[in-house]
Amino acid sequence: MSAMTFLNAVEPHLPILLIIVPLFGALMATFMRSGTVAWFISLVVSVLVALIAWKLLNTILSTGTPIIYKIGNWEAPIGIVYKVDQLSGFVLLVIAAIAAVMMPFARRSIAAEIKQRAQPWYYAMYLLCLAGLMGIVITGDAFNAFVFLEISSLATYVLIALGRHRRALLAAYQYLIMGTIGATLYVIGIGLLYVLTGTLNFDDIASRLGPALADPERRNAVMAALGFAFVGVSLKLALFPMHVWLPNAYTYAPSVATAFLAGTATKAAIYLLIRLLFTVFGVSISIETLPVPQVLIVLSIAAMFLASFSAVFENNAKRMLAYSSIAQVGYIMLGVGLACLPVLAATTDASPATTPNNGMTAGLVHIANHAIMKAALFLALGAVYYRIGSVLYKDIAGIGRTMPLTMLAFGIAGLGLMGTPGTAGFISKWYLALGAIDTGWYSIVFLIVASSLISLIYIGRITEVVWFREPSAAAAQAKEAPLSMLVPLWILALLTIYLGLDTRATVDVAAEAAKVLVGGIR
Repeated sequence: MSAMTFLNAVEPHLPILLIIVPLFGALMATFMRSGTVAWFISLVVSVLVALIAWKLLNTILSTGTPIIYKIGNWEAPIGIVYKVDQLSGFVLLVIAAIAAVMMPFARRSIAAEIKQRAQPWYYAMYLLCLAGLMGIVITGDAFNAFVFLEISSLATYVLIALGRHRRALLAAYQYLIMGTIGATLYVIGIGLLYVLTGTLNFDDIASRLGPALADPERRNAVMAALGFAFVGVSLKLALFPMHVWLPNAYTYAPSVATAFLAGTATKAAIYLLIRLLFTVFGVSISIETLPVPQVLIVLSIAAMFLASFSAVFENNAKRMLAYSSIAQVGYIMLGVGLACLPVLAATTDASPATTPNNGMTAGLVHIANHAIMKAALFLALGAVYYRIGSVLYKDIAGIGRTMPLTMLAFGIAGLGLMGTPGTAGFISKWYLALGAIDTGWYSIVFLIVASSLISLIYIGRITEVVWFREPSAAAAQAKEAPLSMLVPLWILALLTIYLGLDTRATVDVAAEAAKVLVGGIR
C-alpha cells in the first residue's frame, strides 16, 4: 500500500483518531519504565494529534461543511457522533497545538520535578487528559461529553497530585471534590433533558426542546436542566465564585502540568458551556429573555476585578498567575455574556446571521490568545523553577540578570496579558470593547480598561522583582534555561506578538464561528 493510499484510507477516520491516538499513547506510556521513552511517546502523539486537528480545521474552512463521524456507523440519536465545525475545529487546534508545543519543554522539567518511577505515569495521565479534552470538544453527545469530562478530570487529579510540594495532594483533593460536584450537577441537567426529549444528541435535544417548552410544567424542567448544566460546567471552567479549586491546583502541580492545564483544560469547559447555551438551549429558548446574560456579565466582571486584586498581593509567582487565569476566564465569559444580548439596531443594518458578533468573537479569540500567553508565562516560571527550585518573589529577585532570555519571554507574554497594543491580548480586549458598545453597555468598556490597569500592577510588580532588585543568593547562581526549554517558550512568546499584528488565524475563524453560533439563536 502506497503512502498516498494509506492517507486516503485514514482521512475519513481522523475525528476518531483524535481520541484513539492519545488513548493508545497513554496505554503505551503506562508500561514504560523509562521516563525518557514515555516522554518520546508523548511527544510523537502530541504532534500527531496537533496535525490531525490542523487537518480537520483546514478541511472545514475549505469546504464550509461540518464533518460528521458516526461511531460504528450508527445514525444519531441511536449512535454517538463526533462533529467538527468551525467552532470545535478552532478549539481542537488550540488545545492540541498547546499540548504539542510544550512537550519538548517537558523532558527536563518533569525529570527534575518528578521521581523516575512516577514519570511514565505522569506522561500517561498527560495523554489521557489530552484525549478527554479532545473528546469534550468533538463529541456531539451530551452524556459522552460527561464521560470525557470525567476522563480529563481524573487524569488532572493525578497530574496535580504528582507535584513535589506536599500540598499538591491537598490541592488535588480539593479539585476532586469540586470537580465531582460539578460533574454531578452537569449529569443531573443532562438527565432532565433526556427525560424531556428522549435523546442525548446535542442537535436532537435542540430540535425537541420546542414542544417541551410549550407545556408550562415541562418548561420549568427545561429551566432546571439549564441551571444544573450551567453551574456544573461553570465549576469546571472556574467561573467566579466557583473558582476556589484553581489557585492551589495551579500553584502546586508540576510546572508543565500547570502550563498545560492553564492553556487547555478551562478552554474545553468554556467550549462546552458555549455549545450548551447557543446550540442546545439557545435554539429553542430566547436566551436574552432569561437572566443568563446578566449573570454571566456580573460574575465575569467580578472575576476580572477581584481575582486581579488577589494577584496583586501574591508573593508566589505561580499563584499570582493562577489568580490572573481566573480574571482571564472572566474576560472570555464576558464576551459570551455580551453575545447573548441583542445588538443595537443602530450598529448594523445587516441580519444577525451574517453580522459578526464582536462579543462572541472576543470570547473565542481570547480562548486562543490566553492559552498561548498563559502557557508561555507558566513555562517561563517552570524554567526558573528548574534552575532554582522556587518561584517565590524573594527567591527570584534579580533573576532577569542570570536568565535574561527566559524572563524576556515572560515579559512579552505579560505585555499580552495586560492587553498592550501590538500583542494578542490587545486584540481580544479590543473586540470585547466593541461587543460592549454594540449592545449599549458602554460602562463595560471602562471596566475592561480599569481591570487591565490592575493587571499592569501585578505584571509590573513581578517585572520590578526580576529585573530591578539585587539578585537573591539562588538567582545569582542560576543559569539560562536549556535550549529545549527556551524554544517552546519563545515560540509562544513570538506568537503573542504575531497574533497581535496578523489576526487572520484567530479573528477570522472566530468571527465566522460567532456568526453561526449567534445567528442560530436569533
